[in-house]
Amino acid sequence: MKSIKKILVANRGEIALRVMRTAKEMGISTVAVFSEADRNAVHVRFADEAVCIGPAPSNQSYLLGDKIIEVCKELNVDAIHPGYGFLSENAGFAKLCEDAGVIFIGPTPHAISVMGDKLSAKHAVKDFEVPQVPGGDGEVKDIAAGKELAKEIGFPVLIKASAGGGGKGMRVVEKVEDFEEQMALAVSEATSAFGNGAVFVEKYITNPRHIEIQIMADSHGNVCHLFERDCSVQRRHQKVVEEAPSAVLTPEKREAMGKAAIEVARSVDYTGAGTVEFIYTEDHQFYFLEMNTRLQVEHPVTEMVSGIDLVREQIRVAEGHELSFKQEDLKINGHSMEVRVYAENPWENFSPDIGTLDVYSRPLGPGVRVDDGFEQGMEVPIYYDPMISKLVTHGENREEAMDRMIRAIDEYRVLGVETTLPFGKYVMQHEAFRSGNFSTNFVNVHFDAEKLSAVKNDELEMAAIFASKLLQDDADKDRFNNKVNEPSNWKRNRTL
Repeated sequence: MKSIKKILVANRGEIALRVMRTAKEMGISTVAVFSEADRNAVHVRFADEAVCIGPAPSNQSYLLGDKIIEVCKELNVDAIHPGYGFLSENAGFAKLCEDAGVIFIGPTPHAISVMGDKLSAKHAVKDFEVPQVPGGDGEVKDIAAGKELAKEIGFPVLIKASAGGGGKGMRVVEKVEDFEEQMALAVSEATSAFGNGAVFVEKYITNPRHIEIQIMADSHGNVCHLFERDCSVQRRHQKVVEEAPSAVLTPEKREAMGKAAIEVARSVDYTGAGTVEFIYTEDHQFYFLEMNTRLQVEHPVTEMVSGIDLVREQIRVAEGHELSFKQEDLKINGHSMEVRVYAENPWENFSPDIGTLDVYSRPLGPGVRVDDGFEQGMEVPIYYDPMISKLVTHGENREEAMDRMIRAIDEYRVLGVETTLPFGKYVMQHEAFRSGNFSTNFVNVHFDAEKLSAVKNDELEMAAIFASKLLQDDADKDRFNNKVNEPSNWKRNRTL
């Protein structure tokens, strides 16, 4: 066993703060690294020690693996938690930690490397009876061969980049005449985004659900799944609303998907927290998409329904402990929703809306959790992902979790930037979402910016009332302070 006494969090914002909170509960001291843009960030002030590692751009700060290792050596750091994004799925960085004698709180470099490439991941799970989307099992280099494969699969097909994610290097092809152009665009985009132009072809599944399984594995051969998350509400192939459990899985289907996810983990001798993503079709079939070899943004909904602190478990596994639970110990407790609160304008195709949080007040009350890294008066930097927070609710059932989310959104006060909060409320109130009858096409099919404007007007009215109340409170405080300086009646009576 390796006792971890000091952890460096190689990340920023809400995920850095979230990791540090669990570490401190475990009696582990924390180190923050930060860019010049994050000098006054909450996670920097929360950490026991903090080191500036460079200018604002991430390629001059948060992506400098060598510099982060130097900080570890200078401050006698035992382990690094990478969070998500930045270096979290970088096999080279994991190897760098290994070579430096610093524990990487995550899987092995081998597992990261295999699962970080969709083609190698498909090959790895091929002999583990994991269902895969019909399609080719290798890189398509020749356009003519690609066309023939597409015909064999049947249109529409999806040309997909082997590396990366987020919808980049991904093209839907409806007919054979468009194949050549779309393949060229996919290769170009993949090369630009990931430095890897490899693409493959598979059947395009219309109206799918995006369902993922959280797994946790230790170095003693124990692998468990902590049920599913439904992440089907997306914009630009990126998640905005997540929930656990899914509204459509039967207990039998949940068990089958959980077993498949465990097999994916076993295919690369996985350790730590990971997420296996699946496409779920209208006829209730599921197919392996990919594995994310890190903690997911949406991990709180799993924590809410399972009662397991995933970060605590990650740290324990990294120390060499066995999992603190067995599969039969786990059960789903109620239902949880998560809305990602981005500094984005949903009325303008979710374009970033960077600025200062003039008013920032979190919702409170039963079953409400806010993971964030901001305070009132702080700026949302232009250099990084514009997520302000993750708003999470938990209820005894799905309806209660949705209604609680609506209440929490109404209570959340953010002025100075546009956010996705009104969109989150729109989703929670929409009949398709409430009924559970929706897919990854929710935004394209159901989102109506004009209808959202009505929600916006309500939000503006509430914000105006709230701002007016703040001004009134300030005025009341001034009057109170002035009165405090006057002799009180009690004092006068005492001197008579």
